[in-house]
Amino acid sequence: MNNALPGDIKSRLSAANKIVIVSHVRPDGDAIGSLLGLGLALREAGKSVQMVLVDGVPSSFRYLEGSETIVREPNGDHDTFITVDCADFKRTGKAFENFGQPDLNIDHHKTNEQFGKLNLIEAEEVATAAILTNHLPKWGLSITQPVAAALLTGIITDTLGFRTSNTTPEALRQAATLMETGVDMPNIYMRALITKTYPAARYWGAGLSSLQSKNGIVWGTLTLADRKAAGYGGNDDADLINMISAIDGNKVGMIFVEQADKHVKISWRALENGIDVSPIAKHFKGGGHAAAAGADIEGGLSEVQRDVLKVTREMLNL
Repeated sequence: MNNALPGDIKSRLSAANKIVIVSHVRPDGDAIGSLLGLGLALREAGKSVQMVLVDGVPSSFRYLEGSETIVREPNGDHDTFITVDCADFKRTGKAFENFGQPDLNIDHHKTNEQFGKLNLIEAEEVATAAILTNHLPKWGLSITQPVAAALLTGIITDTLGFRTSNTTPEALRQAATLMETGVDMPNIYMRALITKTYPAARYWGAGLSSLQSKNGIVWGTLTLADRKAAGYGGNDDADLINMISAIDGNKVGMIFVEQADKHVKISWRALENGIDVSPIAKHFKGGGHAAAAGADIEGGLSEVQRDVLKVTREMLNL
């Protein structure tokens, strides 16, 4: 899925001076870890780098060194534009609608639309951070301890702590390589996957109380009212999908998260080997992996939920 010849990316990065890097809206650990890992490595090499997340950095990842320098919109000129962990360009957010074609698109989603001038797409890797772990040294960039902490965060979160079905011996070797810089993996594991704020825990409570199960699908719902009542500041599910994915006796786990702009964010998780949820997400103009995918659908919560459950059952013959 790559159109970048060996050496192309290294040459492009070597020639770059002012770089803008962006990842997707509602960023997860891999988005943040990949953004920071690449951005900090390029800064270490003497480049001017703007790291951008239009939704900002969730509080659970602000302990990562360099996260305080991530901004919500680009400012000034640039000569190189890079996206990381984005399956399609619109996921970068409205601030980039007229920003032009990315010079480099680095991603691990099998549904990636190859929208960059150079595309490094390795769908077999467990995380975009894993791709960067392999390639940064080849590009002449150093993996310092802050870079390693960011990349390890991406690998740990996208594998749910090495629990996803696509976890490989290579992923464990990558983690070991990053740990050798002196990074405290148990601390990253706790902060990225276990620790929750009090508002997030209350938000989980609302979502868990909404759980329903039918025909092999288990799903939860988080409304705007739930978010307000819990005092939760994000517009995501606070990783509740990971808990839903641990519920035994189902084939697919899902969560519906109501958004303020008359949209609904949906996440799918395959709970059995052999189930591929990415075509369902693609049907709704989303994307992802066989085991984990998502989409953002315009419409009211009730109608979106009805339609998505219907299509999910039909496409998976449930």
